[in-house]
Amino acid sequence: MEYNFREIERKWQQRWVENQTYRVVEDKTKEKFYVLNMFPYPSGAGLHVGHPLGYIASDIYARYKRQQGFNVLNPMGYDAYGLPAEQYAIQTGQHPEKTTFENIDRYRSQLDKIGFCFDWSREVRTCEPDYYKWTQWAFQKMFESYFSLSPLTPSPKGEGEKAGKARPIGELVAYFEKNGTKGLDFYGLAQSEKLNFTAEEWLSWSEEKQQEVLMNYRLAYLGETMVNWCAELGTVLANDEVVDGVSVRGGYPVVQKKMRQWCLRVSAYAQRLLDGLDTIDWTESLKETQRNWIGRSEGTEMVFKIARPLPTSPVGEEQILPPSGGQEGVSSFTIFTTRADTIFGVTFMVLAPESELVAQLTTPEQKQAVDEYLAYVKKRTERERQMDHRVTGVFSGSYAINPLTGKEIPIWIAEYVLAGYGTGAIMAVPAHDSRDYAFAKHFNLPIIPLIEGADVSEESFDAKEGIMTNSSNGEFSLNGLTVKEAIQKTKEYVTEKGLGQVKVNYRLRDAIFSRQRYWGEPFPVYYKDGIPYMIPEECLPLELPEVKTYQPTATGEPPLGNAQKWAWDVEKREVVDKSLIDNTTVFPLELCTMPGFAGSSAYYLRYMDPKNDQALLSEEAADYWRCVDLYVGGSEHATGHLIYARFWNKFLYDLGVSRVEEPFQKLINQGMIQGRSNFVYRINKAPLSSPEGDTNVPSETNNAPVFVSFGQKDQYNVTPIHVDVNIVKNDVLDIEAFKAWRPEYENATFIFEDGSSSLSSSGESEGGSKYICGWAIEKMSKSMFNVVNPDMIVEKYGADTLRLYEMFLGPVEQSKPWDTNGIDGCHRFLKKFWNLVAPLSSPSGDTNVQEKGNEEASRDELKSLHKLIKKVTQDIEMFSYNTSISAFMICVNELSQLKCKNREVLQTLVVLIAPFAPHIAEELWEMLHSSPNTQHSSPNSVCDAAWPKWNEEYLVENSVRLGVAFNGKTRFDMEFAADAANDAIEKAVFADERTAKYIDGQNVVKVIIVPKRMVNVVLKP
Repeated sequence: MEYNFREIERKWQQRWVENQTYRVVEDKTKEKFYVLNMFPYPSGAGLHVGHPLGYIASDIYARYKRQQGFNVLNPMGYDAYGLPAEQYAIQTGQHPEKTTFENIDRYRSQLDKIGFCFDWSREVRTCEPDYYKWTQWAFQKMFESYFSLSPLTPSPKGEGEKAGKARPIGELVAYFEKNGTKGLDFYGLAQSEKLNFTAEEWLSWSEEKQQEVLMNYRLAYLGETMVNWCAELGTVLANDEVVDGVSVRGGYPVVQKKMRQWCLRVSAYAQRLLDGLDTIDWTESLKETQRNWIGRSEGTEMVFKIARPLPTSPVGEEQILPPSGGQEGVSSFTIFTTRADTIFGVTFMVLAPESELVAQLTTPEQKQAVDEYLAYVKKRTERERQMDHRVTGVFSGSYAINPLTGKEIPIWIAEYVLAGYGTGAIMAVPAHDSRDYAFAKHFNLPIIPLIEGADVSEESFDAKEGIMTNSSNGEFSLNGLTVKEAIQKTKEYVTEKGLGQVKVNYRLRDAIFSRQRYWGEPFPVYYKDGIPYMIPEECLPLELPEVKTYQPTATGEPPLGNAQKWAWDVEKREVVDKSLIDNTTVFPLELCTMPGFAGSSAYYLRYMDPKNDQALLSEEAADYWRCVDLYVGGSEHATGHLIYARFWNKFLYDLGVSRVEEPFQKLINQGMIQGRSNFVYRINKAPLSSPEGDTNVPSETNNAPVFVSFGQKDQYNVTPIHVDVNIVKNDVLDIEAFKAWRPEYENATFIFEDGSSSLSSSGESEGGSKYICGWAIEKMSKSMFNVVNPDMIVEKYGADTLRLYEMFLGPVEQSKPWDTNGIDGCHRFLKKFWNLVAPLSSPSGDTNVQEKGNEEASRDELKSLHKLIKKVTQDIEMFSYNTSISAFMICVNELSQLKCKNREVLQTLVVLIAPFAPHIAEELWEMLHSSPNTQHSSPNSVCDAAWPKWNEEYLVENSVRLGVAFNGKTRFDMEFAADAANDAIEKAVFADERTAKYIDGQNVVKVIIVPKRMVNVVLKP
């Protein structure tokens, strides 16, 4: 019976749809298990074989958990908003929705061919109003919330949180009405800046002023931020969308620009994001990446006063600071340091280029130099500044006073200091910080070592240990203390003298939440006298309007400025024509849209209850599914998506919507499948040498291109050219396909691997020699022609082969090259598997086959099977799928050699392979259960067949093979009973005729038997 994989796979993919095999509902009688893949963005290029890697890995686990009796949720949807679709719309005039939905249809078709157990009844698309209604709703809730460590009003239950939570903004308003900001420090509010006002002042302010103050505390707020602005794309870009000062998409210039943007106060949750990492099952490397991104540091804020008049500048000129302290009055500024003990080694200060202090402290003489430097920094993203350690900077012209030494030290401006960390100003201690050291060396600034014996002649001494020196001012001394002692003593002194305060800082920034583009979620916001207000919750969703063009307006407004019907009527509670704006009852709507991560920050919750139009999800669904048990996706999301999704979930947890504070309990990062590129070699010149009279070498006058095989290329001057890997098999080029690939190769000729050449249309030499291509491992890319379409693999080998092969390539977490050369092995294995099991259900009515199927299984068969059950079960739990597949191959070989015909053994084998190769498993399961010997109580689908358990009794070894060595050199091996006594082993060894050959007249000194390993006969002449 032939293994017709095409017919089998079509049949079962249709059957699964008809029977709704993968549809899942809440079932309190079953324990739930939630499997999730990271949201795919449906690009126009469709899937290549690298994309399904994570999907296959999670699909195997989902099927396995279902067979273990769990109620498994395994949904799929699309992150459908994004810049690529919008850019295509700008170029073609096509609505982004049209191209997005076309791409989704293509993705769905490709995914269906691979046989995933997705519950498509729960599909979500971020660009559909019934989905983004809840993104808008969550944004409104953040706008209406503030964050504090403890409640402003005591809870009847004594409520209090160590790390704080979100609370209704109305509580804060009530507090201001009664107290102003008095006593507010006690509650630990997250805020943009510290404000001070009385209750009387609050009550006297206008609504506009009060709303401006509240913006300082809201979790969703409008703020002035530095952004990556791309004028050509007309939008703000994330750091990962910018490389070397230009946009990844299009290569357009990107500059740093201060803009008023919607932001999310992610920084408020920094400590909770940090603490939560200790409660989840992620790899340590991923957790460490998040910890570094959050960047918690305990230190001291210290105040440095501005010096006046100024001392002599570094360039030898007298520079006088204006009485006001620069362009605007400033008498001091604050820095944050984790090493307060190094205060005596401060030799200069550094401001971030974005700091407001730059304008205030730049003297007139230095203004031109500072302006030129700021123009340079404006073109560099924060990520580039962090990763590129080039030394650049400019002197501001101003000086500060060291609060402990009284010395006046120069204030510089440098790109290695970032405005968002600490206060945007640092005290530089070049002796003990590598970047400060490089800066001091470059600009010839003093370097003062503070650790006894520290040699700073060539590099900084960065060790955080040692005995302090050069650290005294007469009144206060750290000399002789350890670093740890000195840090604590300095903190106490600074606090006692009012020079600063002890503080915890985080590197984590608030998220910029505005994009100046069309294809994104609209903000449910209208503006009254410039103040943002939310449209009523019951009026959501605010749907994306139609526009005539997707480009910014002529006056530079975002594309939504082109919408004619884009104003909010507060009385009619609906969107109306913007010509009706009167700022009395009709107001302008927000023109920006939300960023890409908006829709992907809570999609896992929406999957739990995707059709609910009354809530993000019902309480029943939230109580049942709770959180994602297994999340699979790429490591590139380690900081962006995972930080934002965890923040979003924690906020919804504070609201009581999410039931678990951490959304993803276990996370697996799948590696990347790299492309295996192939090359042909085009001859540029005549061969360096060729046999005289060799008629096989193509003529130099022939205009047709000549390609030389890999083994012959070194004899010629060649240019390697990427060739489509889909016309290469086992590195052998399909000549006819190559000629048809491009018009310029239609008349190409070839020099083959054996040195023969061909001018014929067939492209083969008389001896049948082949053209061998070169190869390299590169990123899978259309430009390198190494993209392998999974549809082609499915058509040629079947989806089950593709699934097995992608898992067989190596561990899920590792990156590995795609190599079509090995796929045949997996396909042959499935054929062998089929040929082992299928005869038991032969429709021929062969009674001998059926009778054999009822024979008792031999011990060897049971041993092979139970060894496999144990191996595969343990491997799946560890996501070691590649070793599971190897174990399947070994077991099938063993059972084939044993000519196994036991129905129970082979039926169990089918159950085991079902998560990996579901189509062949379903077909064989049906065949095995349609014969006269079928146990009719078995489930109709192998998906619901119970996962088998292994029996250790069958795994006990009855025999053991030992190596037999003479003077330590193993010469042969012998098999013994597992419980054989040493004297019986020794007797058997000497009875073997091979032993006499190696003794050869020598004396046996002793015999050493290492249990279960070897026998060593020690000889002497």
